[in-house]
Amino acid sequence: MTVRVVLADDQPLVRASLQMVITDADDLEVVGEAGNGIEAVRLAEELDPDVVVMDIRMPGMDGIEATRLITAGPGAAHVLVLTTFDDDDYVYAALRAGASGFLVKDMALDDILAAIRVVAAGDALIAPSVTRRLIAEFAERPAPARGRKPVDSLTDREREVLTLVGRGLSNAEIAGELVISVATVKTYVTRLLAKLDARDRVQLVIIAYETGLVAPPR
Repeated sequence: MTVRVVLADDQPLVRASLQMVITDADDLEVVGEAGNGIEAVRLAEELDPDVVVMDIRMPGMDGIEATRLITAGPGAAHVLVLTTFDDDDYVYAALRAGASGFLVKDMALDDILAAIRVVAAGDALIAPSVTRRLIAEFAERPAPARGRKPVDSLTDREREVLTLVGRGLSNAEIAGELVISVATVKTYVTRLLAKLDARDRVQLVIIAYETGLVAPPR
């Protein structure tokens, strides 16, 4: 099945580069391009893509508000944020707004394609190279009011799994750490998503830090 992608970036060169590499992939297709958040929201409504690759800093409406609007409804497109982490102060806000992950603009193009596939499949992705820096920068900022159930409702094992997810471990790594099967880890992650009303794995990471299960690195 072909993954339908909308590219949202105010830099035509970035869009052209991404479109070229995506077009070469048999299972991916660019169905629209937007130069700002308003256009991204409109194209997401009109074209019903699987993934929107979203820049944050754009004129008119930025990528954070566009992400919030695109992901608001059921069955909405997944948003994959594309940013320059070193000078971009809004990644964490974008994840709060419903983004399923983020990429850094200097990542290898093959990694970007892989990330699009991961997000399209309903999983979430945080670029491993910047996970610790992201959390260190933003984890201690006050969180907006949320209607989440407290982590006190979790079992001991569920809290263990959530802690390891928050530390950035994959399902296979969690299975090795807890000496359980990968299938069992997937079951626990599914339960955590339901209990904590989380959209995806990215939000589980945020919850783990916001509730103090994992401490930001010093």
